[in-house]
Amino acid sequence: MNDKDFLSYLNSPKIKDVSITDPFWGKYIDLVKDVVVPYQWEILNDNVDIPVKSHAIKNFRIAAGLEEGEFKGFVFQDSDVAKWLEAASYVLEKYPNPDLEKKVDEVIQLIGKAQWEDGYLNTYFTIKEKGKRWTNLEECHELYTAGHMIEAGVAHFLATGKTSLLEIVKKLADHIYSIFGKEEGKIPGYDGHPEIELALVKLYEVTGDRKYLELAKFFVDERGQEPYYFDIEWEKRGRKEHWQGFKRLGREYLQAHKPVRQQKEAVGHAVRAVYLYSGMADVAAYTQDKELFDVCKTLFDDIVKRKMYITGAIGSSAHGEAFTFEYDLPNDAAYAETCASVGLIFFAYRLNKIEPHAKYYDAVERALYNTVIGSMSQDGKKYFYVNPLEVYPKEVEKRFDRHHVKPERQPWFGCACCPPNVARLLASLGRYVYSYSHDRIYVNLYIGSSVQVELDGVKVLLQQVSSYPFEDMVKIDLKPSKEARFKLYLRIPGWCESYEVYVNGKKEEMHKLPSGYVCIERLWKENDQVVLKIPTEVKMVSSHPQVRSNVGKVAVVKGPVVFCAEEADNGKNLHLLFVDANSKCKLEFDSNILGGLYTAKVDGFRMAEDDFGEELYRSYKPKFVPVKIKLIPYYAWANRGVGEMRVWIGCLSF
Repeated sequence: MNDKDFLSYLNSPKIKDVSITDPFWGKYIDLVKDVVVPYQWEILNDNVDIPVKSHAIKNFRIAAGLEEGEFKGFVFQDSDVAKWLEAASYVLEKYPNPDLEKKVDEVIQLIGKAQWEDGYLNTYFTIKEKGKRWTNLEECHELYTAGHMIEAGVAHFLATGKTSLLEIVKKLADHIYSIFGKEEGKIPGYDGHPEIELALVKLYEVTGDRKYLELAKFFVDERGQEPYYFDIEWEKRGRKEHWQGFKRLGREYLQAHKPVRQQKEAVGHAVRAVYLYSGMADVAAYTQDKELFDVCKTLFDDIVKRKMYITGAIGSSAHGEAFTFEYDLPNDAAYAETCASVGLIFFAYRLNKIEPHAKYYDAVERALYNTVIGSMSQDGKKYFYVNPLEVYPKEVEKRFDRHHVKPERQPWFGCACCPPNVARLLASLGRYVYSYSHDRIYVNLYIGSSVQVELDGVKVLLQQVSSYPFEDMVKIDLKPSKEARFKLYLRIPGWCESYEVYVNGKKEEMHKLPSGYVCIERLWKENDQVVLKIPTEVKMVSSHPQVRSNVGKVAVVKGPVVFCAEEADNGKNLHLLFVDANSKCKLEFDSNILGGLYTAKVDGFRMAEDDFGEELYRSYKPKFVPVKIKLIPYYAWANRGVGEMRVWIGCLSF
């Protein structure tokens, strides 16, 4: 196989070729298009009256010589602008908007003016430490911010056909190529925060210039090698740190503890991990590196089998924003950064393109329906950085080790990586629903939508109608431009216990493949219809017995959607609630919550406390009072004021 074989094995449709008509996801697409992208533009320009200012656009104006002033923000502040540009480009690809396009063009022009003659682009080292570029890769994110700008350049080119930003990032990438490598006189290093790797592969995809792929491979292969580059660099700069105490975080934090091919488990900073793994998967695909791909699969399995929350969140420790050890998934102390779930989606998406398997999109779905959309308020203007599975506001306020947890979303952050990350993911959602090759189409997500793809010269329009996962039927109409034989693959989620497939009204006996898909191969004609019935009953689930935080507890789910109890529905002291193990969960639509929301109800008990007395400890037989426990989807929590919340609830049987 050559480069193109792996790439063409599964393609993703262009964003403009997918129309999302789904009532559930449609509102998020509209929210990003109409509110989130415009709001974040105002934030980046410091036009919103909030406690934390961005200063990101102003940094570029200062670096371009258009204003006087000092650099403000984190050393990686440029990446906020890059991610916004990427999100805006995705919006423009599907929804042309002259006003937004004008803003994007103006920012690109500004970025061009801030770029050095040799291609270097970074406002921090242009304004604040001009003579120190490429001297602190361990801490200062130069290649990370460059990677995000490259991603933006590729997205803008694909969306608009304009080369203005693409030429800027090619010049930047060419500069990086001239600086880094194993050759004499080049820097044999890599960034402390992976990102450049996957970005360079994207640039290779649109330019066909193999040096970008070679450079991505260099960064992947060099990471974690001895002699350890970050120590060499540290000695050269006199052991000075940009962040006080950074060295104590260790090599795992930087994903540089081992060469990548020796890694067998996910450790360290979770966002850095999944960004690196995404780049590894890309390099494996384009260089036909089966060894590297097998490492990616091993790391993915370690995450989803031992280190992922039921909400698709990853990274359980606030210290180092990191993975810790197998089954360590505390609910109230969870870090569970939004960017980590976004990165997990990037990683799983790439693995599925190389070797289609339902388990990859099980992870995509879990993260998408819970943590990703749950991190953003219903109005699109407030965000969670950390996504806990249990919140007791007094604990968050009073305990130092819970200060990372917030009981309500914030309008912005000093380190604002998460909000534009959510925007760029949701704005590009269409590319995740389907994939295809010359003789097959995969339906990976059951999101109401339409797509047109070309299979062996035949144009095929596929229209999907779905209210999944709150209703159980998915209808797919196929309209090939002429009769054609090809394969239609439908993903059967891992949690699904039964399903039925109908073709033109006739039930077909379909056996799930080892990949977790069912395959329908036939001569397709215009107006053929496939119906997938996929029951997603509301049910209680348990976690692995080694997840110590959840022993004796259950969570309520419907398909990929996780539910939670909130104080607004169940009163204070949610820790005193227990689900009746013998009860059945019921799904109800409540039009009075947040404009209408599916809720779950289950019989349970509340431990009585009014007769305990004032003693701290005493001999006592607990009393339990029957109650109805009401739960809402996790993605909707914290939209009704500050209060308690918990996903995992104690379970009793009498």
